[in-house]
Amino acid sequence: AQLVESGGGLVQAGGSLTLSCLATGIMLGDTDMAWYRQLPGKERALVASMRRSGVTNYVDSLKGRFTISRDNTKNTAYLQMNNLTLEDTGIYMCVAQNIWGQGTRVTVSS
Repeated sequence: AQLVESGGGLVQAGGSLTLSCLATGIMLGDTDMAWYRQLPGKERALVASMRRSGVTNYVDSLKGRFTISRDNTKNTAYLQMNNLTLEDTGIYMCVAQNIWGQGTRVTVSS
Protein backbone atom coordinates (compact mmCIF):
# COMPACT_ATOMS: atom_id res chain seq x y z
CA ALA A 1 0.00 0.00 0.00
CA GLN A 2 1.18 3.50 -0.76
CA LEU A 3 0.08 7.12 -0.47
CA VAL A 4 1.47 9.71 -2.86
CA GLU A 5 0.94 13.41 -2.34
CA SER A 6 1.10 16.03 -5.05
CA GLY A 7 0.06 19.58 -5.69
CA GLY A 8 2.54 21.43 -3.56
CA GLY A 9 4.59 24.30 -4.87
CA LEU A 10 5.29 27.98 -4.58
CA VAL A 11 2.36 30.33 -4.06
CA GLN A 12 2.03 33.95 -3.06
CA ALA A 13 0.51 34.88 0.25
CA GLY A 14 -3.24 35.06 -0.11
CA GLY A 15 -3.25 32.42 -2.80
CA SER A 16 -4.64 28.90 -2.86
CA LEU A 17 -3.40 25.39 -3.44
CA THR A 18 -5.08 22.02 -3.60
CA LEU A 19 -3.06 19.03 -2.48
CA SER A 20 -3.86 15.50 -3.58
CA CYS A 21 -3.22 12.18 -1.87
CA LEU A 22 -3.50 9.22 -4.21
CA ALA A 23 -3.83 5.84 -2.53
CA THR A 24 -2.87 2.48 -3.91
CA GLY A 25 -3.37 -0.78 -2.09
CA ILE A 26 -5.92 0.69 0.30
CA MET A 27 -9.35 2.20 -0.26
CA LEU A 28 -9.61 5.66 1.24
CA GLY A 29 -13.37 5.33 1.31
CA ASP A 30 -13.04 2.41 3.71
CA THR A 31 -10.74 3.98 6.24
CA ASP A 32 -10.00 7.04 8.31
CA MET A 33 -7.37 9.35 6.90
CA ALA A 34 -5.72 12.63 7.76
CA TRP A 35 -3.50 15.41 6.54
CA TYR A 36 -0.55 16.53 8.63
CA ARG A 37 2.05 19.18 8.10
CA GLN A 38 5.53 19.86 9.38
CA LEU A 39 6.43 23.51 9.54
CA PRO A 40 10.10 24.60 9.63
CA GLY A 41 11.58 23.86 13.01
CA LYS A 42 8.37 22.32 14.28
CA GLU A 43 7.12 18.81 14.82
CA ARG A 44 4.59 17.21 12.55
CA ALA A 45 1.08 18.30 13.43
CA LEU A 46 -2.45 17.41 12.44
CA VAL A 47 -4.16 19.65 9.92
CA ALA A 48 -7.43 17.86 9.21
CA SER A 49 -8.93 14.40 9.26
CA MET A 50 -11.75 12.54 7.59
CA ARG A 51 -13.43 9.52 9.04
CA ARG A 52 -14.55 6.60 6.93
CA SER A 53 -18.07 7.96 7.32
CA GLY A 54 -17.00 11.24 5.76
CA VAL A 55 -17.10 13.23 8.98
CA THR A 56 -14.35 15.81 8.97
CA ASN A 57 -12.36 17.48 11.69
CA TYR A 58 -10.02 20.46 11.54
CA VAL A 59 -7.45 22.07 13.75
CA ASP A 60 -9.23 25.12 15.13
CA SER A 61 -6.67 27.57 13.77
CA LEU A 62 -7.21 26.33 10.21
CA LYS A 63 -10.98 26.12 10.15
CA GLY A 64 -12.47 28.17 7.37
CA ARG A 65 -9.29 28.22 5.29
CA PHE A 66 -8.60 24.51 4.74
CA THR A 67 -11.00 21.89 3.45
CA ILE A 68 -10.45 18.15 3.38
CA SER A 69 -12.34 16.03 0.88
CA ARG A 70 -12.25 12.67 -0.81
CA ASP A 71 -13.15 11.22 -4.20
CA ASN A 72 -13.74 7.52 -3.76
CA THR A 73 -13.90 6.96 -7.52
CA LYS A 74 -10.33 8.22 -7.81
CA ASN A 75 -9.24 6.82 -4.46
CA THR A 76 -7.81 10.25 -3.78
CA ALA A 77 -8.07 12.66 -0.90
CA TYR A 78 -7.63 16.39 -1.19
CA LEU A 79 -6.70 19.34 0.94
CA GLN A 80 -7.93 22.65 -0.39
CA MET A 81 -5.98 25.51 1.17
CA ASN A 82 -7.13 29.11 0.77
CA ASN A 83 -5.78 32.47 1.84
CA LEU A 84 -2.37 30.99 2.47
CA THR A 85 0.07 32.80 4.73
CA LEU A 86 3.83 32.62 5.17
CA GLU A 87 3.18 30.51 8.26
CA ASP A 88 1.64 27.77 6.13
CA THR A 89 5.00 27.02 4.54
CA GLY A 90 6.01 23.43 5.20
CA ILE A 91 5.72 19.83 4.14
CA TYR A 92 2.24 18.36 3.93
CA MET A 93 1.64 14.65 4.31
CA CYS A 94 -1.35 12.33 4.23
CA VAL A 95 -1.75 9.24 6.34
CA ALA A 96 -4.15 6.30 6.39
CA GLN A 97 -3.87 3.00 8.24
CA ASN A 98 -0.50 4.13 9.60
CA ILE A 99 0.81 4.49 6.06
CA TRP A 100 2.41 7.86 5.40
CA GLY A 101 3.06 9.53 2.11
CA GLN A 102 6.40 11.13 1.37
CA GLY A 103 4.94 14.61 1.61
CA THR A 104 4.64 17.55 -0.72
CA ARG A 105 6.30 20.87 -0.06
CA VAL A 106 4.30 24.07 0.13
CA THR A 107 6.13 27.39 0.04
CA VAL A 108 4.23 30.61 0.54
CA SER A 109 6.04 33.77 -0.51
CA SER A 110 5.35 37.40 0.33
